[in-house]
Amino acid sequence: MDDVIVVGAGPTGLTAAVDLARRGVSVRVLDGLDGPHRGSRGKGMQPRTLELLDQLGVADRLVSLGVFDLPFRHHRADGTVRDTPRNPDLDAATADPTTPWRTSMLIPQWRTEQVLRERLAEEGVEVSFGTRVASLSQDEEGVEVVLDDGSRLRSAWLIGADGGSSTVRRQLGVGFLGETHEEVRLLLGDAEIDGLDRDHWHQWAADGPLAGTGAVFFALCPLPATTTWQIQIAHTDPERHATPELLTELVESLGPRVHVRRVEVASDWRLNVRMVDKYQVGRVFLAGDAAHVHSPAGGMGMNTGIGDAINLGWKLAAVVHGADPALLDSYTAERLPVAAHVLGLSGELTGRQFWSRTSEQLRDTRGLGITYRTVSDAGSGPVAGDRAPDAPLVDGSTLFVRRRAADWTVLAFGGVVDGVDAPSDLPGGSVQVLDADALAADGTLREAYGADDGTVVVIRPDGYVWSRSAAAVSV
Repeated sequence: MDDVIVVGAGPTGLTAAVDLARRGVSVRVLDGLDGPHRGSRGKGMQPRTLELLDQLGVADRLVSLGVFDLPFRHHRADGTVRDTPRNPDLDAATADPTTPWRTSMLIPQWRTEQVLRERLAEEGVEVSFGTRVASLSQDEEGVEVVLDDGSRLRSAWLIGADGGSSTVRRQLGVGFLGETHEEVRLLLGDAEIDGLDRDHWHQWAADGPLAGTGAVFFALCPLPATTTWQIQIAHTDPERHATPELLTELVESLGPRVHVRRVEVASDWRLNVRMVDKYQVGRVFLAGDAAHVHSPAGGMGMNTGIGDAINLGWKLAAVVHGADPALLDSYTAERLPVAAHVLGLSGELTGRQFWSRTSEQLRDTRGLGITYRTVSDAGSGPVAGDRAPDAPLVDGSTLFVRRRAADWTVLAFGGVVDGVDAPSDLPGGSVQVLDADALAADGTLREAYGADDGTVVVIRPDGYVWSRSAAAVSV
């Protein structure tokens, strides 16, 4: 019997599987598709997501295949263009040593999945494609899965990361509350296109070359480290569906020099805004689109799913290795409010041009402010539930890099490290206790944590603060 079965090999399921496998959990990944997903849909990776994936050892690889600085080029009806920065609230000349990545990165979803599958293979786990779940049941000891070929699998736990039409969610009988907006539709595709520079994210409004096509908005985004573009066409015609022929016709209507070589993927999208009211039923968990779907505005869908997976992964691994199962109760408690906030924020951003979004909204989409804090007064530094910031270290490394060496990191400020032991209540995993002042390259570390002499900060495996306390300082 496997420890965990993960249903769904998208970014959420793969992230959960990698995090579990690297912690010594036996995991099996099932996916109903016959092979890897080919589309670029979730192409925006937010800074906090890169931080979370950094602990899995894949952030650097993803960054090498993505792009951060891609300005918008808005094509006007009179043939002129207007260029707009994608991150108008950021001063490129001002670095922040507590935040290695400050803005979203563009990378096609299929590439993210490829990198995660490669990382999973390093742990000895391959995805079982073409494996469809027909039904599931559970008892006090585990979960039984019946596949569509009649075969059966059993595991101690199961994670449903199988998308908005989740079979796992339906089998659990969990409601998917919300609404469908039939009037908000997109034609989507990935294609090789000639005649446009790849240094901008090109956009057109409903006038000009689009007049008479039925499109109300048109965007072509070059996908980094590929020869393809992502096509996004907003329209209101429920009878119109994405086909290679239609996408070719619409793209080539943009100008005499614009030519489509081939369309790799074509699909329809309509706006669903829905979420569950619980993430766990017994030994089964929901994550990603199986738990929440919303507008793509703000680029938060895939990122929220990866956040689910990272939050659940270390907790479930700890329980598999003997920790109190009550730890798993915090999964719903911490992630449900995040999903609710994301649904609200994406709704605010829907239909708003990227360059008209407020600085606060832009910062909010980046995920750096997500907190599981249960107290309102944060004091002078991050408290339990807050993001644990980065800082440069004297050896030329950073705190984030140093954190990779252990599940739990204890920072002791003011020379109290010899008198600090790892807390006895930590639910499993390796622990490192660090002399924060001896490691710090400058004052960033102490300032970022609002630390005084004797401050002790314990950082969770997912990069959030577990506890903050004061140790006695000898004089």
